[in-house]
Amino acid sequence: QVQLVESGGGLVQPGGSLRLSCAASGSIRRIDTMDWYRQAPGKQREWVAGIGSGGSTNYVDSVKGRFTISRDNAKNTVYVQMNSLKPEDTAVYYCNAVITTTIGMTRGYWGQGTQVTVSS
Repeated sequence: QVQLVESGGGLVQPGGSLRLSCAASGSIRRIDTMDWYRQAPGKQREWVAGIGSGGSTNYVDSVKGRFTISRDNAKNTVYVQMNSLKPEDTAVYYCNAVITTTIGMTRGYWGQGTQVTVSS
């Protein structure tokens, strides 16, 4: 039993900021990579940012310099700080984590998504 729950989405004006959180809970032995994806209407799901278990980070070019991914291993939580938001950032944002459960199964898990709308 593993669950990821995102929070922090909402409506923000262009140039504004949001911080999204994704907390994992359940029968977790280990969390490896944690990632953020987004999906706009009519578009395929797009990888946005990722962070490894050792703290290495990567971003899609369109958000570099604006988004910062981080994690709190003690809280089993990944964050993305989104600054200088643009209308094209509007999407449902999903977190994904590669998790090994207490019974030894390793796979990716998805959160339910949180809506981010950037509009004036």
